[in-house]
Formats: sequence, structure tokens, C-alpha cells
Amino acid sequence: MKNIPVIMIIFGGSGDLAHRKLYPALFNLYEQGLIHDNFAVIATARRPWSHEYLRGQVSDAVHETHSEVNENNLAEFASHFYYQSHDVTNVEHYETLKNLAQELDDRYSSQGNRIFYMAMAPRFFGTIAEHINDQHLTSTGFNRIVVEKPFGRDLTSAEELNKQITASFAEDDIFRIDHYLGKEMVQNILPLRLTNPLIKNVWNNENIKNIQVTLAERLGVEARGGYYETSGALRDMVQNHIFQIITLLAMPEPKDLTSKSIHEAKQELLSSLVIPSEKEIAAHFVRGQYLGSDVTFGYRQEPNVAADSQTETFVAGEVKFKKGPLAGTPIYFRTGKEMREKKNRIDIVLKHKSNQYGRAHSNNITIIIDPQMQIFITINGKKINESGIRREDLSYLFSQEEQNQVPDGYERLLHDVFINDSTNFTHWSELKNYWHFIDQIEEVWQKENEQGHEPEQYLPYRMGPKAANKIFETPTERWIYD
Repeated sequence: MKNIPVIMIIFGGSGDLAHRKLYPALFNLYEQGLIHDNFAVIATARRPWSHEYLRGQVSDAVHETHSEVNENNLAEFASHFYYQSHDVTNVEHYETLKNLAQELDDRYSSQGNRIFYMAMAPRFFGTIAEHINDQHLTSTGFNRIVVEKPFGRDLTSAEELNKQITASFAEDDIFRIDHYLGKEMVQNILPLRLTNPLIKNVWNNENIKNIQVTLAERLGVEARGGYYETSGALRDMVQNHIFQIITLLAMPEPKDLTSKSIHEAKQELLSSLVIPSEKEIAAHFVRGQYLGSDVTFGYRQEPNVAADSQTETFVAGEVKFKKGPLAGTPIYFRTGKEMREKKNRIDIVLKHKSNQYGRAHSNNITIIIDPQMQIFITINGKKINESGIRREDLSYLFSQEEQNQVPDGYERLLHDVFINDSTNFTHWSELKNYWHFIDQIEEVWQKENEQGHEPEQYLPYRMGPKAANKIFETPTERWIYD
């Protein structure tokens, strides 16, 4: 694997994301040789840490995620980390940061290459981007920026943030990261669709009745109430994770597997995204809010949540496109907190076909993303020693050994940033379409709030409010996973 020279600057280097995900992922890439001798990482935050204290934190982070570690390798890896106490609003601090980056560039021969990672609260993204430009932190090699979600909170704020970032970085150098696109089974969607004639030949609106995407979380909001009050399930999960999955399911076949062709196919699809009317939102969208129980708080009792909050912790809805292989086919989604179990899955429901045996059950193709990884096709067969049809699952399953080999999503996506592969990142043209859709729903819900309508209440450890069972276009449709 090629050793890539680079200085990486992590804004928010003392935070939870850096500790749990970024540092362990970087260590794995170091052991694989993608980064090794000619790299350094500058972690910035407001805390008064030293270089040595940061290196101890990096070592702890790796130990927490690795059962076995070569201590010599880890010590050498951690020695490439440097800490800069930094106030993102203070111009002078960027000058200090620039000087440190140049010093490390000379020390490690990193050829003027820079990666800037925004691992801070989203409200600081624009400020950091502007100061990177004003204080000339970019260098003579490649300059790439990684931006965590959410990218804005509506189309207007997303456009403003994009304007601030593109002052320093070209679109091809902006990596809007969504860790779901690094998940093994999400990356399996296109190979499943395109390499299996059995599936490829039925992947169209003539054979698929609907598709259902479920991202269910077992836990509640807990300590994230302050953030969640400004977001809600629609912005937190649908605008990014769910739309990314839907786009991979519904996009036309790309000309080839290059990043350019895949994003062109995605944009062709998203240009035909149907923005639902107020009437369609009323019929096919539901928002909910979890109640408390003997052992859990209700959402309105969580810390930093308003007692009369109207923020949704569950949302179900429908997406349609005018183009692509699934043009006109409803794609239903639902996501929520305090649901029955953690389960991320996709159900592709094929149309019923009448035959000599009567109206047999539909065949379904199911992709389970988390917590286990599995694909199975539900087929019909004959019952033993009696008349009638029984259902069986043909399963594509990972062994435990294979599951242990699957890299974390952040490791995969950081690897792609280093090698400049933007296939599994969101382009601005795609994000803009997502926000058009989300803004329309938020506008309708705001009107409902003003009229006194509130999110549907649902008990914890269920599959959301009962009204979510009524969003379908026909009475014969139902949630496959229930």
C-alpha cells in the first residue's frame, strides 16, 4: 500500500469522535502502510493539553478498540501526533497553527499536503473554513477538507456553508462524510444489483412493488438532548443516512465504477426527486415522539429538552423518483429512537404474481446492515406431505471470522480521503436535492405546530407510532419487518 505523505489537522481533536473513531482508524491505516513515516497529525481543541498528553489519549483510544496491539508500533504511531490549543474564533491561533503545520511539513517531508478534518460542533464549520482561507492554511500540495454531518440545517444554511468552504477548496477536494457509506452492507448494494442476473433482471418498476428502509435505534436521546432539539429525526437521519441508501437503491446503472460516473448517475436520479405536496405529506408521512416507561425517560423528560418540545424522535415517509429503474415506485422509510431493537435493514418487496398455485406470497430481498450483516431472499416452495406453499430464506451470511475482518466505516472512508476517492462521499449537487425535500416537510410540520398539532406519541421498545402503518399507497402494503 502506498505511503501517502500528509499533515492532517483535526479540529476537535479532544472530542469523542476523534477518540472513538478517528484515532483507531488512523492506527489501522498506519499498520497497513497507507500512512507511515511522512505524516503527522495536529489535534486542536480549547483544552490545555500537551503533545504528550494527546499521545497518551491516542494510545488509550487504540487500546480500547484493539484486543491485541504491538506496543512498539503504537508508540511510534503516537509520536506523530501534536497538540495545539486552539480557539476557532481567534485569528492569531490560525497563524500559530499554520507555523506548526509548516514545521511538521519540513520535519516529516509531507510535500505540502494537507487534510483538514472538521470534528467539531457544526456551528463552527463556517468559521473554520473562512479562517483557513483568510489565514492561508492551505499549502503547496493537495488540500482536502472532511466535513461531518450535518452540513447545514436547511438549504439556505447549507448553501452558505458551501460558499464558505469553496472559498478555499474545490468541490473535488471537499469530502462530506457519512459513515453509513462506509458500512459493508451499504457498499454491497451496487454489487448485489449489478452482478447478479437473478436480481438485476427484476430490479425495475415492473417487478418491484416497493422498497422499505428501516433504521431503528434501541436507545433514546440521552445526553444529546441539546443537539437533538435543533435537529430531530428528519434532519439527523433522513437528510443523510437514509437518502444515501435510497440513492444507491434507485440510481440508474452507472457507465462504469469511477467516482465521476457514479455521481453522475446519482445526480441523474436526484434531478427527478419528487418533492411531496402538503396533501401527500399528510397522507404518507408520520412524525412521532417517544414516551417514558418505568425504566426510561420520555423524550420531554430528557436533559436539555423543552417540556413542550415538538421535536420528532421518529419519522416515517415516502420517496419517489420520476427517473431511474424504479421510477414511480414508492420507497418507504422509517427511523426512530427507543424502538424495539437496533436494526438497520432494507426490504425490497417484489410484486405478487398469480399462478397455478394461486396467489403465492411475494418474493422479498432483504439486506441487513446492522447489527449482523446478511442478505437473504424469501422464496416460495412446496410444503412437505401436504398441499400449499411454504416460505424459505436463501441466505448470504458472513461468518464471525469474516465479520471480524470488516473495517470500521471511518477507517474505510479515511482511506478514501487519503487516496482521493470521493465515490462514497456526498457531492453538493446531491446534497442540495436532499435539502429541497427535507425543507418542504419541515415547512409543513411547522404549519402543523402553529395549528396545535403535535408528533404522535409512541411507547418505547415498539416500532414507532401506529400511524406509521398507514403511510402506504395501497391497503395491501405493509411493513415487512414488524
